[in-house]
Amino acid sequence: MDWQGQKVAEQWMQILLLVFAVISFVTGYVIGSFQMMVLIYAGGVVLTALIIVPNWPWFNRHPLNWLDPSEVDKHPKPQIAVNSGNKKKNSKQK
Repeated sequence: MDWQGQKVAEQWMQILLLVFAVISFVTGYVIGSFQMMVLIYAGGVVLTALIIVPNWPWFNRHPLNWLDPSEVDKHPKPQIAVNSGNKKKNSKQK
């Protein structure tokens, strides 16, 4: 799953869980059954997991282009900048 696919999957997960929470609450309130409310919400969580968790093709629409191993030697790694010791003096020292 690519980065954009992860973002879409998270958005869909939040939307689906919210929709199932509202549907289960309203249904449980109208029927007067806490058990039915929990069962509807649990079914919604399972359905959401079946939609979001697998790596579906629509989550891979923006694949990353990785650097070919033969090209690695042509592109040197960036070097870490070394601090020369020019730290700010503590404001307590005058």
